[in-house]
Formats: sequence, structure tokens, C-alpha cells
Amino acid sequence: MTETDNDTVWLSREAHDRLVAELEHLKGQGRAEASEAIERAREHGDISENAEYEVAKEEQGKLEARIREIERTLAHAVVGDTEAGDTVSLGNLVTIVDEDGDEHQVVLADREDKAAGRTNVSPQSPLGRALLGRQRDETVRYQAPAGELEVTITAIDTP
Repeated sequence: MTETDNDTVWLSREAHDRLVAELEHLKGQGRAEASEAIERAREHGDISENAEYEVAKEEQGKLEARIREIERTLAHAVVGDTEAGDTVSLGNLVTIVDEDGDEHQVVLADREDKAAGRTNVSPQSPLGRALLGRQRDETVRYQAPAGELEVTITAIDTP
């Protein structure tokens, strides 16, 4: 798992299972609750001037957007355990040192695979693309919004 295209999303098994459970909840209980909220709001009369109805419809829209987002993520997911080794691959915890000598630890993973205390870097981001496939002690340059930056990979681990 060292290469990725723009659609591929690496997920740990834990993140995948969490997303599947969330999707199931949103499609079942979440949709039912949204429909009930809309019905309750309709009972209050004219929907053209009904703030409760507008809020309920907005919440339903957010729920449907989240469902689509999860479905899209799961459709493009590569699920698995992080590969250990000397080459940066999806899911690795990578220690980098920036040009100022500051050390940072980042996980090369989608934002849906976020764990407390970790900073995720998308494999599709400039830094993620620069790190993917590189080895320990390599210095990589990448183009960021602030200009060209350089980091040195000092460690590659599994989270």
C-alpha cells in the first residue's frame, strides 16, 4: 500500500467499522428521527413561516450529506493494517523535522481515521504526496500554500 490515487482512502479497520456503524445508524434511526422532526414541525401550521420546520429540513439535509460523504469514503476505502518498514506507506506514523528543526508526528491517513492526539495528513495533500513512498532519513520538498517547504523523515512507525 504505497501508492494512492486521488479517490483512494486508507482506513484502519477500527475507522472502517466506526463509519459502517455510523452509516447504519444515520440511514435507520437518524432518518427516522429527521422525518419525525419534520412532521412535528408541520403540525405547527404554515410551513412558509415555520422556523422549526426550516431547522428540521436543514438538519435533514446535513444528515443526507453525511450519509453521502460516508458512502463515498467507504466506496473508495482501502482497509487494512499499517505496513511496517522503512518506506512511508498509508497509515504510517511518520516523524518529520521541518526546516526550523521542529519535530512533528503525522499519520498518513484520511481525516475519517482520526484518533485523539494524532495529526492526520491526507495522502492527497502536498505533504502526503511528498512523503508517500519515501524512506527514513530522506529530505523531501513540497509545495504548500505558504511556498515550498522541506522536511526530513526521521522515523516511520505503525500508530
